[in-house]
Amino acid sequence: MLALAIAGSAAPGRRTDYRAAVAVVIAIDAGTSGVRALAVDENGQVVATSHRELSQYFPAPGLVEHDAAEIWSLVETTLAELHSQLAERSLTTATIGIANQRETAVAWDRSTGRPSHRAIVWQDRRTAARCVELAEAGHLPLVRERTGLVLDPYFSGTKWSWMLEHGGVEPGGSLALGTVDDWICWNLTGGAGSGAHVTDPSNASRTLCYDIERRAWSAELCDVLRVPLEALGEVLPSAWRYGTVATGVAGGWFTGVPVSGIAGDQQAALFGHGCHLPGDTKVTYGTGSFVLMNLGAQLPPPTEGLLTTVAWDLGEHAPKDSTDGFNYALEGSIFSAGATIQWLRDGLKLVDDAAEAAPLASEIAGNDGVYLVPAFTGLGSPWWDAQARGTVVGLSRGTGRAHFARAAIEAMAYQCRDVVDAMGSAAGQSLSQLSADGGASAMDLLLQFQADQCGVPVVRPRTTEVTGLGAAMLAGLAEGVWSSLEELRALVTNAEVFEPAPRRGRADADHAGWRAALERSRRWERISLGTGKSQSL
Repeated sequence: MLALAIAGSAAPGRRTDYRAAVAVVIAIDAGTSGVRALAVDENGQVVATSHRELSQYFPAPGLVEHDAAEIWSLVETTLAELHSQLAERSLTTATIGIANQRETAVAWDRSTGRPSHRAIVWQDRRTAARCVELAEAGHLPLVRERTGLVLDPYFSGTKWSWMLEHGGVEPGGSLALGTVDDWICWNLTGGAGSGAHVTDPSNASRTLCYDIERRAWSAELCDVLRVPLEALGEVLPSAWRYGTVATGVAGGWFTGVPVSGIAGDQQAALFGHGCHLPGDTKVTYGTGSFVLMNLGAQLPPPTEGLLTTVAWDLGEHAPKDSTDGFNYALEGSIFSAGATIQWLRDGLKLVDDAAEAAPLASEIAGNDGVYLVPAFTGLGSPWWDAQARGTVVGLSRGTGRAHFARAAIEAMAYQCRDVVDAMGSAAGQSLSQLSADGGASAMDLLLQFQADQCGVPVVRPRTTEVTGLGAAMLAGLAEGVWSSLEELRALVTNAEVFEPAPRRGRADADHAGWRAALERSRRWERISLGTGKSQSL
């Protein structure tokens, strides 16, 4: 049986042991393209789900926004739909966890509950010049040392300061600055007047404002970025009771249910894969691709080309043989993966549906020298080149739709290999396997090509909802649904393992072509299109 936590039966953060006949754990997965609510049973199986697409706003080239009010509306809608499915089967809810698109910046007024500006999405590049200014002013070493990140518009801190300086957001006592997890938890637990303004270290560590060694917001970093420290939420463990669902939320069906788990979507996926031990590594193919390697409790020095981030903080729910449930991770962030397939569909009109890309790519046996570098908003790990732009090379008169589809799929694997190679060098160890999830992981062609490129087995789990599963597991761990990491790992089962080709010659030759193409895409914005000559920044 699953443990059902009764609202008000224990102090915040404390586990309860009350029992219900049949209960599930709900995860809210608020991603870049949509919001999903799903229910997980005691065996770690997804038994119900509801999904809604999220509107995307592109006010100008390089700018990407979401409507925070719409995000919350979709959370309520999907929860209400999920309740209908659960009610038909007489299933009750033990607890709720949240996974979210991490760096997306939200600002709202705690007195009215209204967003103060559209949410600025992690893909948005409007603060690129500000990041260059900060680097030229000598702040990059401080940022690398304190946060494990780089000065890039990807992260939340410069987005918040832009809202305040250019977006009309007014500072003051009622201003709340947060990420999407904080916005959702605040609304779930009562919103204006009583909502919990909180986040967890996995999300805080993506803001440029959090000191990952001291494990606290940094007043020095906030001052550098011009972000008011008092507007940020309280940082609590990833497995913790933050509050209970307020009356009237999502039709009132979940009133009193504890909200007990928060993690950024990529860390939630790492947890959901059962990658709880140092060296365990996963890749998520979503809008972007994200490779995370568990580092355990030891914080390494900054690693060139990679990010150091917080994986999770289990707090009092840490393993019994550990004195610290605070885990770090190495991360490689790749800006365009599924977004490249969307571009084939929406921009080039080469396919009517994203699912057509793999069958189309399979019509040819190889890439015939055609490479696509999807640096539409620059390159992330391990290059961190904001001036790079998308490039296609190797075209001939015989190039067709299938070549573009194959080049887009192969680009996902090449980018992942670049990150995995960098991680292996930094960690001083080779991977034994790579766990894969995300929408594109349904493509056998991609996973086989990934295995060939990395030279290790690529494992696809039985459930594709690994991000939501991880959020559910954190919440369930906090409320006594599951008692240990060993119990959680036992729930993770593999659907298929893709073994690498025994010889690497073809894979290495393909990768060499990719690297040549990648060099042609780099620093493109420094090139004068009129003269073809390089210009200094």
